[in-house]
Amino acid sequence: MSKIDPTARVEDGAVIGDGASIGPYCVVGPNVTIGADCKLHAHVNIAGQTTLGAGCTVYPFASLGTPPQSSGHRGEVTRLEIGESCMIRESVTINTGTVAGGGITRIGARGFFMAYSHVAHDCQLGNDVILANGVQLGGHCEVGDYVFVGGLSAAHQFVRIGSQAMIGGVSGLRHDVIPYGLASGQFAHLEGLNVVGMRRRKFTHKRLQLVREFYQQLFHGGGVFSDRLAAVRPMADSDPAIAEILTFIDDGNKRPLCMAHNNPNKSTERAHLETR
Repeated sequence: MSKIDPTARVEDGAVIGDGASIGPYCVVGPNVTIGADCKLHAHVNIAGQTTLGAGCTVYPFASLGTPPQSSGHRGEVTRLEIGESCMIRESVTINTGTVAGGGITRIGARGFFMAYSHVAHDCQLGNDVILANGVQLGGHCEVGDYVFVGGLSAAHQFVRIGSQAMIGGVSGLRHDVIPYGLASGQFAHLEGLNVVGMRRRKFTHKRLQLVREFYQQLFHGGGVFSDRLAAVRPMADSDPAIAEILTFIDDGNKRPLCMAHNNPNKSTERAHLETR
């Protein structure tokens, strides 16, 4: 059976799963579904059309499912879906979607959202994502599985971060970061590959060498980027990670691609980015 503190306010219509615990002074709206075995510590606010997956833990002053912070929002009914076993720490805020953005903000399973991080409307996050303290994701961002974003970093709206990428702390993301990429900086640039993360995902030494060779040719080779991209396309058949990176690049349309800071062809790269 669920356990609800007598000071909590759970509106009629809310669905509370078996084994859930709702602590002092929590507020749960009438269209909220709390999964089995979730734990809400004191002073948690969950509103809107929000679904919280089984086994999630939410700490004090988190606010989930409030309306999108979008000037185009006119009170339409939109949703927030959070996967199972997520850890949501103090003062985290996650908004519902907008009609223009598809109507739903979606969080995968086993996410870890540290204090004061924010996920804006229409963001789509994969599984096992970690946002460190104070990370801010603008609207419509897409974040792949196993991504880590360092503390106090911010992503512009519509930015995509590929799976298993790592973003350094206090970074500003204006451009898309490739899967397995390592990016950082006030105006973030690629510093290489997230080799530590790749090893944790059981990449062999041979695979690491192959993906590194691909990365070097694409981001540090001679000539303009479009020519280098065409030259490395045959490598897609040699490793799934390379194929994933190339697909990610091909799918981009809202933001330019995050490039390596020390590329000797940065002037031609800038021209390419402006016309992409």
